[in-house]
This record gives sequence, C-alpha cells and structure tokens, in this order.
Amino acid sequence: MSQRHLVEDLLDGDHRALARVITNIEDRRPGYRDLVAELHQHTGEADVIGVTGSPGSGKSTLVDKLAATYRDRGLTVGVIAIDPSSPFTGGAVLGDRIRMASNIGDMDVFFRSMSARGTLGGISTATADAVKALDAFGKDRILVETVGAGQNEIDIVKTADTVTVLVPPGSGDDVQMLKAGILEIGDVFVVNKADLPGSDRTVQELREMLHHGGGDVPDTVGHHGASDAVEAFDSTGDERAGDEDWDPVIVETVANEGEGVDELVEVFADHADHLDSTGGRAANARTRYAAEIRRLLREDVNDLVAAELARQGGLDSFVGRVLDRETNPYAVADELVDPIAECVERRREN
Repeated sequence: MSQRHLVEDLLDGDHRALARVITNIEDRRPGYRDLVAELHQHTGEADVIGVTGSPGSGKSTLVDKLAATYRDRGLTVGVIAIDPSSPFTGGAVLGDRIRMASNIGDMDVFFRSMSARGTLGGISTATADAVKALDAFGKDRILVETVGAGQNEIDIVKTADTVTVLVPPGSGDDVQMLKAGILEIGDVFVVNKADLPGSDRTVQELREMLHHGGGDVPDTVGHHGASDAVEAFDSTGDERAGDEDWDPVIVETVANEGEGVDELVEVFADHADHLDSTGGRAANARTRYAAEIRRLLREDVNDLVAAELARQGGLDSFVGRVLDRETNPYAVADELVDPIAECVERRREN
C-alpha cells in the first residue's frame, strides 16, 4: 500500500492503517517522516494526558479505568504505554502483557505498547509521532503511560497537555522522590490505592510539598471526598509555558474499584478548559514544537557526522591518531564538521 493510501485510510478511520502507520513510525522505516508530515495538518484536536509515577503505583490499572470512563461518556480513546526496552532488540519488554482488560473488544479504544528505546524519560521521538497519528485519526483523548523510572519521567511534559503523577500510599520515599523533579511537572497528583493504610499521610506530605513550592495547600478530590485546588505553583519554566497559573490538584483514587476516576476525569476537563481559556494550550504547543525541532536537528546533525566519520575510516582510526599525538580531539571534531559547515556556508551564499 502506498503512503498516500495509508494516510487516506487512517484519516478515514481504518484502525489497521493506524496500526501500520505507528509501526512504521516506531521502526523508523523509510518514508516514516513523510507519513508524519502528511498527518501533521490534521492534528491539534485531541487532549493528551500523560500518566507517570513510580513503579507499582497502579498506572496501568488507572489508565484502563480512565479509558473505560471516557468510553462511557461517548469519547474515543488512544492509549500509548511506554515499556522498558530490551537491550538486545530495542523492543518493548512488557509489550505483550494484558493491560486493558476493561476495554477488550472495543474498537474505539486503540492500545499500543511501545519501547522506551533507552530514552531517559521513557518518551522517545517515536512516541510523540505516534501521538500525532492518534490525533490525526480523530481520537478524542490520548493517554500516554510512561515506564515509571523516577525523576527522568520529566520528558513527558514535551508530549502531554496534562501531566498526572501517581504516588502510592504509605511510602515516604516515593513522596520524597518527587522533590528530585517530578513535583515540578505535575498538573494533577493522584494518590492511588487510597483505601490502603498510609494514604492520608501521603496526601498530607504532598500538600506540604506543594505548599513549600508556593501557595496554599489543596484539599483532596476523590476517594475521601471534597475538592479544592492549591494556589499558584509551577516552577518548570519554559517547559510548561502555559501553566504558570494552574493550581495543581490532589486526587485520591482506588483505580481497581473505579473509585475517584470520575472525579479525576472532571479535573482533567478543568485543566483542559484552563489551557483553552488562558492561551496555555497554544503556549505549550509552541514550546513543544520548539523542543521537537531542536531534537530533530540534533538527531539529523548526529547522523550527518556519523556518516562523515564512517567515510573517513571510523572512530578507531581517529582515536589511534589521537593516542599517537598526531592530532587531538578538538582537531578531529573540526575535521569531521568542516565539510558539513562548508556545505551550509555555500548554501547560505547562494
């Protein structure tokens, strides 16, 4: 099937075409960039919700219940679950696990497990492109569940409109970990498994940490009751350009029982309304695309340098010359980059 027909079928709502496009994207097959470029003009309608947090906090269960809740409300859902990647194949280690038990057989819930491919935050370039495919397909909500590798999960802010951080109850270490970076990216904090001992203490610790970040302490939504929000807190700078005046909310859930999920969905809707009314969505999109362009430039320039390195005999030959004091690392870098710089200069002059 030609790429043009593949894109047309995806836009017409063919789930098989969607799956093939995401496979092309994930495997970086020839022409995948053209596919993403064709889809780009059809994006910008879906709400993208990131779900991150420590292992064992119940991310997969919560994502499953969120998808079911959105379907009950007549919305279509796309789910991308980022799994640890195999050091041998690069594929998703947990990619064959059954994670969407509540939505089996529902064609309006599209689930895809993808490999983190060694990316620190678990969010590879392929993930952002897959989100675009789901957006262009017409999914109303896109849920991105990350590996859960601690503070490195901050990469999710480059993909999601709303960032949700899960914290299991009764573990002070998990809450303390948030100080290392995740606290700064959360729009919503979820204390899942809130029926277990220690949940009240975890909520209180989160409140105190948000208070120390700036503003008053939020009340809690969900398992135990009422809702209110914390006053202004956001210290992520350019990465969350549109969220300076959003008040992070703590939500309590018991995901395996579905408790607190409706309240969580309402908080997501509030955040989406906030982004739309304040211009935050456009500001975040601008920041996101700037980061994507920089990332693609780094990848492309790296590929050009690698090709030039191979053309000149490979890295070992240069290392040997450096060891023999025939040259030095700076001179090697100049030697490899100069041909590329000369081409750019000639183009600039023309």
